[in-house]
Order: sequence, then structure tokens, then C-alpha cells
Amino acid sequence: MLNRMAAPSRRSSPSSLWLDAQAWALRRLRSAARKSSREAAHLETGEDGEFEALFHLRRNGYTVVARRWRNARLRGDLDLIAWHGETLCFVEIKTRSRRDAFPAELAVDEDKQRTLRRLARAYLNRLPPARRNTPARFDVLSVYLIKDAEPEFVLFQSAFSWE
Repeated sequence: MLNRMAAPSRRSSPSSLWLDAQAWALRRLRSAARKSSREAAHLETGEDGEFEALFHLRRNGYTVVARRWRNARLRGDLDLIAWHGETLCFVEIKTRSRRDAFPAELAVDEDKQRTLRRLARAYLNRLPPARRNTPARFDVLSVYLIKDAEPEFVLFQSAFSWE
């Protein structure tokens, strides 16, 4: 079962304003580059959601250390890996372009959880031995990119366990 945590309200601190400026500039660059791209719409939506999630998490105290981490021996990827205080977080991003009857986070089913656990173990095994027993958790961030509206985020910390 997913544990729900509401996103805190936006702050107007200098670091938050700087992150907002970075996100705005990168959005403009992505938009210009996309005009020549022939990527499928659902893939673009997913990429946009991961992009927005990166800045949302940074605004909320996460330090992102990896994006789209892959292991050559395992299928799938870890969308974002970030530190939140002393906890290493494996963050799965689910993006939707509209809200419908089924929330985005429900797409993280048992099979997806199993895949994410395997990848997370592989990532932890690559850390120096002293860091392998660091506290770690799985978070799910639902991103709603609704046309002509600000992105909406719903963060589920410790969304599922290691077992």
C-alpha cells in the first residue's frame, strides 16, 4: 500500500527562485529542441514528468545523484536516485497528462516493484562497502502535467518495502 505525503507549498527563498529559473530555462531549451524531434507523445510526456520531478524534489530537500540509472544485466531503470537527509531514495516517477479514475501511482504494481527492488540492490552493491548498509527507501512521485496549468505533484515516501 502506498503512503501518501502531500507536497509542501512552494517557498520563495533565493535557492527556490534559482531552481525555478533553471527549470524555466531548461524547459525553453527542451521546447526548442523538441520541434525537430519525432519522439512518441507518451515518451515526451514521461520525459517532461521526470524533468519536472527533478526540480520538484530538489526544491523539497532531495539531492539527486542519478537519473535513469541502468544495469546491463537487469531490465528496466531507476528514474531518479536521491538523498533525502541520510536516506537514499529510489524514486519512481509516474506522469499523466490528465487526471482520471486511476491515479498515476497505481501503475507501480507488484511486477514493477520487484524490478525496482532488483535494480536498487544492484545499485547499492556498487557503492563502497561502508555505504552499502545506508538507510534506503522507495518513493513514488505522481506528476500531473495538465495543459495550461502548473504541474501537480503527489509524493509517496516509503511507497513500498524491500520485501
